[in-house]
Amino acid sequence: MNVRKIAVFTGNRAEYGLQYPILKALQEHPNLDYQLIVSGAHLDGDFGNTLDEIRNDGFHIHAEVKIHFDMDTKLSTAHAIGSGVLSISEALSKLQPDVLVVYADRFEGFAAVIAATQMNIPTAHIEGGDLTEGGALDDSVRHAMSKLSHLHFTTNKQATQRLLGMGEEAWRIHTVGLPSNDLVADGEHANSNFVAMQLKLDVNKPIVLFTQHSITTEFEKSLEQLLPSLDALKSMAKEGVQVIVTYPNNDAGGRAIIKALKSLDAESISGIQVHNSLGRYLYHGVLGLAVDPSKQIVCVGNSSSGIKESPIFGCPTVNIGSRQQGRLRGDNVLDVDYNQTEIVNAINQCLYDTQFRSDCQNTQNPYHIGMAGKAIADVLASVELGQRVIRKGMTLVGESKDGWHR
Repeated sequence: MNVRKIAVFTGNRAEYGLQYPILKALQEHPNLDYQLIVSGAHLDGDFGNTLDEIRNDGFHIHAEVKIHFDMDTKLSTAHAIGSGVLSISEALSKLQPDVLVVYADRFEGFAAVIAATQMNIPTAHIEGGDLTEGGALDDSVRHAMSKLSHLHFTTNKQATQRLLGMGEEAWRIHTVGLPSNDLVADGEHANSNFVAMQLKLDVNKPIVLFTQHSITTEFEKSLEQLLPSLDALKSMAKEGVQVIVTYPNNDAGGRAIIKALKSLDAESISGIQVHNSLGRYLYHGVLGLAVDPSKQIVCVGNSSSGIKESPIFGCPTVNIGSRQQGRLRGDNVLDVDYNQTEIVNAINQCLYDTQFRSDCQNTQNPYHIGMAGKAIADVLASVELGQRVIRKGMTLVGESKDGWHR
């Protein structure tokens, strides 16, 4: 069997953390070679040395693709997608992959899907069929990526059903679970001693891990929505809680958040530390402290990691605002508005309510199946390529009966 070349596109730190098990599985598969295309925030120094993180993980970067992006204008995302299509298509033309793998719902990945599918490159989309109804553009982008893509790897059964409901052919869809859960099963994250040393924490005292992104459809409100959270964090720090703050994604409105976080850092408040990126290994290590029920850890903000990745650690989560509205979640998540009092009360419940913390330890994880990376690699190695995969069918027949459309 000829070795297939599988290109993997990554545009930011969070996406890479979810893709890591896939890259490892591709790297280890005897019939596959990976080609890593790195773009977006990975190439922006404001968001940490994530290129170094990728290389330190042992992966070769085959192409660095610059996408021009001004984060705080209404034209920014549209222009970035256009820039991405142009530059990613050039990289794909040079690499000539057999398949392109893209993740989730971000504008960088959308550009990659447009480029690949218009070049007749079979495209595999991970995390299609999910819902995020909270005012971001994620749902529209994710569903558009699904309709363009040729293969689907979903993280849960509900997502699979939605793709079937969108008319996707069943043979193209594979329910594999959340790939990053593979890392937890393999213990591939920092242990408590490393976390304590790197972040200068007392892991026996309460810890808040905070990330808040802008909402792209109302990015002009990003600072207004952030301020109650910062006030809540300052209040918690005064009570002796250790607070770790990380930068947002490179979305529209993100610059305003970063500016506020730099000001917070400049205040040098005891107990609060600000990082542009922790990296996958250390970030999961902080969440992983919650595996020990005696440790008081809470994930706070509106990052999808608080919804999708926290359950496997049994880590309590305070989800702020509407960004993750509609997303499938475990019982470890408390939803609050942009209100300082609500945020403080929820954090306190996560840190000090022993019954709730016990419930979090036992929460059902809707995203866990196991061995997602290997499952994806096996499909990519065995699926029939050529016209069968490129020429998409539509299973919906266009009939209406008793109010139901099919």
